[in-house]
Amino acid sequence: MAAQLKWAADRPLRSVFMGTPEFAVPSLEALAACTELVGVVSQPDKPRGRGLAAAPSPVAALASARGLPLIRPARVRDPDVLATLESWRPDLLVVAAYGRILPPALLALPTLAPINVHASLLPRHRGAGPIAAAILAGDPVTGITIMRMSEEMDAGDILLQQTVEIAPDDTTGTLTARLAVAGGRALAAACACLRADGLEPRPQDLAAVTYAPRLTKEDGRIRWAEPAVVIARKVRAFTPWPSAFATLAGRTLKVLRARVASVVLASDVAPGTVVALGDEIRVGTGVGALDLLTVQAEGKRALDARAFIAGARLAVGARLDDGR
Repeated sequence: MAAQLKWAADRPLRSVFMGTPEFAVPSLEALAACTELVGVVSQPDKPRGRGLAAAPSPVAALASARGLPLIRPARVRDPDVLATLESWRPDLLVVAAYGRILPPALLALPTLAPINVHASLLPRHRGAGPIAAAILAGDPVTGITIMRMSEEMDAGDILLQQTVEIAPDDTTGTLTARLAVAGGRALAAACACLRADGLEPRPQDLAAVTYAPRLTKEDGRIRWAEPAVVIARKVRAFTPWPSAFATLAGRTLKVLRARVASVVLASDVAPGTVVALGDEIRVGTGVGALDLLTVQAEGKRALDARAFIAGARLAVGARLDDGR
């Protein structure tokens, strides 16, 4: 059993935060409130918005607004990065969706521990895409794990966990927003525990490990031969990115919102066939039917099904394919 993590209540706790996207912002705010935050590391500015002008990450923007020491290295393994963090003399290194694997030298730097704010209930869904993975799996709950970092990705001891329910209509976008808030709360709770009774590291159950790789654009391709319930989960899991998509009349059609239809189809309906039109576009699948509620044609704006049907002159019997 690893040693308990504990910090004297009357002793300053110097921390460094590493994070990049909006998900990490509540964790940064929590750390700034419960420790002496001496530095922030985020990824370099990237093109954002319609004009694609270089803009800071949400974490970098907040750090700058608060006047916190900030670096945005192109390579976290550069010697200058280690030298800067050494000069900050952190007791605690906190990582939340930084987006890069840290070298052993950085993990060994804090005097107390390096910890991670991970968006799943480890050991379930280790990896870069845990939020989408939970929706894809049909999990009823997910949560936040505060974990002591190790060299193997997401394999460190569990320090604290908090659960978050997954709503039937949650997308990766909506669930990410709630988990971000939960991440800040969990980190604040962990800091409080450090200064009180301490945090007891608990090894992960290796028999329960599952993996959640980073999503790719290809993951969004709809396979109509799959059951409707699986495709519906994919639509939710791939919103806002990479979006679930198929092909209609040779052009890409994104499916932004869908639900499983409560109907029984004839056994001879080929997957991908439009079987009914109304307030939804009902499409046959490998098992059951899927109602497409909001779609977006290539180069067009998103429309509800009825508006799309009117403009596209869609008819029963049309075929959507898997985008190949």
